[in-house]
Amino acid sequence: MGGFYKVPEKEEMNALGERLKWGIDASLETIQLVTTFPFPDFEQDYEYVSLSHPDEYPLNRGRIISNKGIDISAAEFLNYFEEEHVKHSTSLHAKVKERGLYHVGPMARYNLNFAKLPKIAQEAAIKAGIGEKCHNPFKSIIVRAVETLFACHEALQIIENYEMPDKPSIDVKPHQSTGHWCTEAPRGLLYHHYSIDDNGIITDARIIPPTSQNQKVIEDDLFHFVGKNLNLSDEELTWKCEQVVRNYDPCISCSCHFLKLNIERE
Repeated sequence: MGGFYKVPEKEEMNALGERLKWGIDASLETIQLVTTFPFPDFEQDYEYVSLSHPDEYPLNRGRIISNKGIDISAAEFLNYFEEEHVKHSTSLHAKVKERGLYHVGPMARYNLNFAKLPKIAQEAAIKAGIGEKCHNPFKSIIVRAVETLFACHEALQIIENYEMPDKPSIDVKPHQSTGHWCTEAPRGLLYHHYSIDDNGIITDARIIPPTSQNQKVIEDDLFHFVGKNLNLSDEELTWKCEQVVRNYDPCISCSCHFLKLNIERE
């Protein structure tokens, strides 16, 4: 706690500048590329949840909001959200209390915070045809490309305005306390909760990752997508269902890399 052992020198930061400028150009090309992909016609009435800050696109600060009325601090997270065990899965499923599934990640950030994107990212998104709102999860790859452009642009702004602090850390005297925080990981909202004792030893820790929070909405997408596409062959339907899952980039698909679909047609 309190900071870092070392912070980068100004010259070290400046050395990244040209690579980030290349990254901006590459991101713009990527956006143009992914807009040429074929996308199924599929939209759902999602409850999007993400951080929101008055002055910046969500990353590490702000309140937790949704398009269906949530507006809370990180300390209130467990009052509104909960994880539960379900019979058919070893993975915890998160939900909004008294309501149900919700959607975190690039689509949530984009739909709730489009106006906070830098002008270059807004213009690229509009040119890509997704507009200020995008509700087709298959087009999340376009949103991810727009966010990559944002990340390179933001990093370049940080470098250009970077001033080294007087020292890399401040002295912190630990005492018994509990803290809550939320950040926006690439996959979506990430909730942290830690308690420490007077010696600074962590006595309790809880992390709710975005994959857990998206489990229910992934399954709901699969349910509705399959129902609308029973005309597809077993092979093509399996392939499309894999896309449904990977629209959310869950860490589960990274570890498994397969989907077994048992289809019974009557």
